[in-house]
Amino acid sequence: MIDFIHRVKRRMQRELALQTNRMRVKKLSEAAGVSMDADKNAPVVIFNASTRLSGLSQNAGFSLLTSLALRAEGVPVIQFICDRAQKPCVLGTNRDDPTADPPCAECVRTSRYLFTGSEMQWYQAGSYPQIDEQINELNLQDLVAYSYHNVHLGKMILPSLRWILRRHHLIDDANTQTLARSYIRSAWHVYLTFSKLLETRKPQAVVVFNGMFYPEAMARLAAREQGIPCYSHEVGMLPYSAFFTEKEATAYPVKVDEDFVLDADQNEKLDRTLKNRFQGRFQTAGVTFWPEMKRLDAEISEKIASHQAMVPIFTNVIFDTSQAHANTIFDHMFEWLDLVVPKMKKNPETLFIIRAHPDEVRPGKESRESVLQWFSHKKLSELSNLLFIRADETISSYDLIREAKFVMVYNSTVGLEASIMGKPVLCAGRARYTQIPTVFFPDSRRAYEIRLDTFLSQSEISQPISFVKNARRVLYSQLFRASIPFNQYMEEDEVWKGYVKLKKFDLERLRSDQSDVMHVITRGILKGTPFIRNI
Repeated sequence: MIDFIHRVKRRMQRELALQTNRMRVKKLSEAAGVSMDADKNAPVVIFNASTRLSGLSQNAGFSLLTSLALRAEGVPVIQFICDRAQKPCVLGTNRDDPTADPPCAECVRTSRYLFTGSEMQWYQAGSYPQIDEQINELNLQDLVAYSYHNVHLGKMILPSLRWILRRHHLIDDANTQTLARSYIRSAWHVYLTFSKLLETRKPQAVVVFNGMFYPEAMARLAAREQGIPCYSHEVGMLPYSAFFTEKEATAYPVKVDEDFVLDADQNEKLDRTLKNRFQGRFQTAGVTFWPEMKRLDAEISEKIASHQAMVPIFTNVIFDTSQAHANTIFDHMFEWLDLVVPKMKKNPETLFIIRAHPDEVRPGKESRESVLQWFSHKKLSELSNLLFIRADETISSYDLIREAKFVMVYNSTVGLEASIMGKPVLCAGRARYTQIPTVFFPDSRRAYEIRLDTFLSQSEISQPISFVKNARRVLYSQLFRASIPFNQYMEEDEVWKGYVKLKKFDLERLRSDQSDVMHVITRGILKGTPFIRNI
């Protein structure tokens, strides 16, 4: 009975948050009206089918507020919206039963509420018998390699498959094959319908979420084929902040100008933020990964003291969309870890501590191919010079860094922080900070192995002073210049983690001459200027 009452209460809270957003969007939309310059200005098409079913997620909020800001500038906006067309969409996928229908009615209702007053271009389901005939008997390997009319549909759906199934190495079973076929059909349909919209309306730009999930990936492909600028967005590094780019948002390609040097105030600002991060006081996409952060206990400290050196190894979530960009030296993160195992065995005087990423056990997003499973499968508990810290343990990563001889990462942000802390960092995957020298990042597997062997054999490792300086420049740029803050427009909806409701504000606050935030975003979309704040 208590559970039933709790569910009813949550449902009422969700409905209240949705209706609050509906009324506030309606007010803003009415104030924007119909652009007087609609005949002169080509429209901007906005497409985000992968961040919400009901309610308003942060990324859905970024899309929505961007559309309202463009309309406030007199620019027509077209919302491209799914009307039960994706069978299924990514968030609407039941990973245990891929034939289950997604919650389309709830999603369509939410779309009508959120996009009230905008031009809405709905797309319905399509039928493609020729594709069905070609893919119905294919195994998973062939499905992932499948192309149709020179469009690599299998490749385009792969990040979505990995993300929703919570694994990098997909299992070639009936469920995975069924889901792959469904995604392929839906991806082709998005590609065709979006291409026709672009041909008919000839927009000046396209804005999509992420660009990696298959609906937005197909829209992005269609835009690029027609020479239309396409911008993607993801969550930024600060609470309620977004990252926009003309490149691939999940790679976070933040440009750091060569002449950008932190002044005294900027250094102080960064130091204050780092102090909070080192104590676990930060959020990503509305999630607080470190509700508490424990210091190293006596057992770990004694273990460290009993060895000549200690090297922490920080892993990532294997199915995350960022991994597609990280896998340059190694095919995937576990291949990297496999290489490290014999190095551990050959260096018994060094203590290795593997730290599993806390996002592996986030409720609702639990990994089905985890570092813990890899560790158990390899029977690594038998190694006396190896400790494993589980994803749900809250031991401070920063304490491990302070005690380290050097730090090993795949592409985790903690590598950038470790470099700032003055520790040599050996990076195995392309990261959001490897575009300039901030860490040791070899250009091949062989070069990586040589560098690792060298680091393990040396009594001391010298870190270039420029690494620390560059790391501070990169992190400051990511935190304060490239993370565009939306906190003046949205706040937590107090129902779902990562979901928001709009604050009360007038349309004027979205105009570029009244908001430096919206100036950066609208100028970036309309003029192609960098999505960087000069602060």
